[in-house]
Amino acid sequence: MNTDKHGWKKVLRRHETLLLLVLMAEWMFFYYAGTSVNRRGMTVGFGTIDRQFDILRHSCEIGLLALALTPVILTGGIDLSVGSLLGLSAIMFGKLWHDAGLSVGVAAGCALGIGALAGGLNAVLITTLRIPPLIVTLGTYSLFRGLAEATTHGSVTYTDFPAAFLFLGQERWLGLPTQAWLFIAVAIAVWLLVHRTTFGRSFRAIGFAPEGTRYAGIPVERRLAMVYVLAGIISALAAIIYTARLGQAKADAGMGYELFAITAVVLGGTSIFGGVGSVHGTLLGVAAIAVLKNGLACLPLVMRMNSAEELSGMMTGALLLLALCGSVLPKFFANWRTRRQALTKPI
Repeated sequence: MNTDKHGWKKVLRRHETLLLLVLMAEWMFFYYAGTSVNRRGMTVGFGTIDRQFDILRHSCEIGLLALALTPVILTGGIDLSVGSLLGLSAIMFGKLWHDAGLSVGVAAGCALGIGALAGGLNAVLITTLRIPPLIVTLGTYSLFRGLAEATTHGSVTYTDFPAAFLFLGQERWLGLPTQAWLFIAVAIAVWLLVHRTTFGRSFRAIGFAPEGTRYAGIPVERRLAMVYVLAGIISALAAIIYTARLGQAKADAGMGYELFAITAVVLGGTSIFGGVGSVHGTLLGVAAIAVLKNGLACLPLVMRMNSAEELSGMMTGALLLLALCGSVLPKFFANWRTRRQALTKPI
């Protein structure tokens, strides 16, 4: 009986449990504050089923980027280029379909290949040349966005995609938005990879101590390379879904998405220093950000001010800072208490 109580206390103290409680409180707040009844007696705002489907539909691309970044951050790395790669992949997909005359399926396959090559570029620079991931992906962040702008001269937008392709981003299948099923499949695959395979479990070991992991016989460079290639492929997949949802491919696709994705991962409990985190925590972080962005847009005061985008950006930045502080402060206070005890201990 005592063991069961301790087990429940341990579960309740987990970061994911606390985040789930916060998410539920957040959803309830926006449900009551952002839902109203119009003159026709119809429920409008946050509490409608259509709004919930919109939240799911609009969070798929950021959710995919967050899933791509979870293994990367678990290894102690970072990838700032995922948003720009989404834009480049979207443009190349549209160009290959519209200008090269390829079918949608072949163009999508080529876009995924471009994502893999872009992730491979990050991998080579990080694992072979030993350049810090922050510097590498900051450079490719500008490179990929610049290539997208150069390809379209900053003005070309590809549209008029087939209805069968637009079904992926704009319609429902079995009661849910079509892209949600693809997102669920990727989430399950990444969860199994990270939590149920020896390959994925090595990500935490690399994040904790890369040199120790190398001495244990694990091919660290190869694992890191695979992580960045996987991030590139998932980013390209997010680009295809983004294009299907909006019905157009443009160079500024995914602008700023890397901030939301990193915030979701860190908010979900993954340490920015690596070694600690979970995929289900990331999913809760994605849900918290999606509810926040859509809930703010339904508040009457925010609607009158027409400042939902600005507020969501500010709140996302604040959430990122809070999540970073939350991962650092416990260690800081533990070291502070240790130093204080050492100073006050009688000689």
